[in-house]
Amino acid sequence: MNHPAMIVPGAMEAMQALSKAAARTGVPFATLKMVQLRASQINGCSFCVDLHARELRKAGESEERIATVAAWREAPWYSEAERAALALTEALTRLADRPGSVTDEIWEDAAQHYDETQLGGLLVDIGSINVWNRLNAATHQLAGAYEV
Repeated sequence: MNHPAMIVPGAMEAMQALSKAAARTGVPFATLKMVQLRASQINGCSFCVDLHARELRKAGESEERIATVAAWREAPWYSEAERAALALTEALTRLADRPGSVTDEIWEDAAQHYDETQLGGLLVDIGSINVWNRLNAATHQLAGAYEV
């Protein structure tokens, strides 16, 4: 089938509006893209993994940072704020993996680095990329089939 965001009236505009809203909250562009990359890695969405890695490269991020997002805990290239955003991303993306996935510790760590508006932006961004990943997986979207 064609991509649902393309065939459901208003869906693409709504999804793009969510991304734009998250981007206006003051969370750095690179952090949002790393969040999108990490969630996409977890969800196995090759389309989004490729897309967000390309966006990070285009924004000037190093190959080391892009290549090690999946192993961010063991890599030295991430700030404490980025680590908090990536931990929140993993917890929200893997809701079913453990009870109480967004622990107080994860939330408090994120809250030390981001204000309420920025936390809201992260939550919207994480929710949005998870929707994109699921739509792409269901319709077998191919990596590389776009322009950045």
